[in-house]
Amino acid sequence: MKTNRIISMILTMVISLSTLFAQDGKQLFKSRCNSCHMEDKNSTGPKLKGAKALWESAGEGELIYKWVENSAALIKTGKSTRAKEIQGYSPTEMPAQTVTKEEIDAILSYVDSYEPASEKSTATVGDSTTSGAILIGKPNYSENLDLFYGLLFIGLIIGIGILVITYSIVTYVKSDYFKSNATNQGIMPVTILILSFGYIGYNSQSLALNFMSSGEASEKMPWLLVENSDIYVLLFIDILLIAILLYLRNIFNRLVAMTKSKEVLALEEVPVLNKLNAILTDAVPIEREHEIMMDHEYDGIRELDNNLPPWWVWGFYATIVFAIIYIVNYHIVGYSDLQIKAYDKEMVQADKDVKAYLSAQAMNVDETNATLLTENKDLTEGKNLFSTHCVTCHKSKGEGDVGPNLTDKSWIYGFDIKEVFASIKKGRPAGMPEHASKLNPVQIQQVASYVINLPYIKGTKPEQGTIIEK
Repeated sequence: MKTNRIISMILTMVISLSTLFAQDGKQLFKSRCNSCHMEDKNSTGPKLKGAKALWESAGEGELIYKWVENSAALIKTGKSTRAKEIQGYSPTEMPAQTVTKEEIDAILSYVDSYEPASEKSTATVGDSTTSGAILIGKPNYSENLDLFYGLLFIGLIIGIGILVITYSIVTYVKSDYFKSNATNQGIMPVTILILSFGYIGYNSQSLALNFMSSGEASEKMPWLLVENSDIYVLLFIDILLIAILLYLRNIFNRLVAMTKSKEVLALEEVPVLNKLNAILTDAVPIEREHEIMMDHEYDGIRELDNNLPPWWVWGFYATIVFAIIYIVNYHIVGYSDLQIKAYDKEMVQADKDVKAYLSAQAMNVDETNATLLTENKDLTEGKNLFSTHCVTCHKSKGEGDVGPNLTDKSWIYGFDIKEVFASIKKGRPAGMPEHASKLNPVQIQQVASYVINLPYIKGTKPEQGTIIEK
């Protein structure tokens, strides 16, 4: 019974954790919402941080799910005052989303817990401000893909091992030899473990992997974007599979032992793990407990005078040694830096690394030195980026919709490459979001150059802006 309870707990943990990893709010936000919404700032759509609280305060907490799934349908019902208020924010209708309630909860949970990067994590290059945390912390997708392949291969080998030993256990349990020499205990643990392994294989949403869509990847980008969190999830799954394999192996050995007589078991050598357990715990065998029985008794209960487990005593001595070394190192000699000093040093080094990275990648471009690109390669890349980030508001040919027409001669903030670069990078009032956190300086320059080279398309809105391009 105890074994069954432990395995049931393992099964529950597998199901809970796999569901948790499947609902990665940050990944879902980036793939579903980021083109129109920002976490804590108004953009093409309103900010999402605190949105759930607003719906709940209006007594419409459940209707937020209907809004995300199909905003137009909810507005037509007339049941939601919040939907009517949001409808006036933008003339563009929010498109219907194919998401589950759990995925919506994951997105809302992420945006409610979102905290913007601190100012100290921002490094300045010339007049261009670029997030150092983003550049330095950006995953190395090529290395992550190699790790992904390796961990996936390891998981496959372990999975094959689990299937082999599971088949061996089931075959052994069904054999006439086992039935005539042992009871059927152990069949239920095997069944539970098989179910838990099957659930892992069935749940295909364990990882939040991003497949590159057309026009989104650059030349050196891999076909599959594996985030650091995906590697951690896959590593956890491999470790869990190893634990299941070892446990199945233990069950198999116990099943074999169930068919052996007590005399045979007594003659067998004590396993190494049992010897190690005896050394670490210093436990007295049950047949010798009378030797360490203490004299006092209460209500028929007597106490054993066991020694402290050696592993605990060694750990206690180790903490004393560590404390002495720590005090001498950090507070007396001062050889190593304390947290604040170490942080300041790391930030200085990070600032140097950002500048070196931008210089090496030819990304030391900002709104003061941007130049108009004319090569076909740059304009093609600009078009791809425009299709990914800009078509929601400006349409596919730049004729304008929520945003202004980008192909006519009227400009709100200027038509020079430097002014267009600044608009894309920093954003503008009335709905134009910043793109410095989404695109690097070279990409912004490519998009700006593509926009300036767009041919004229007559839009549905009147021309906007007082700056007329000659």
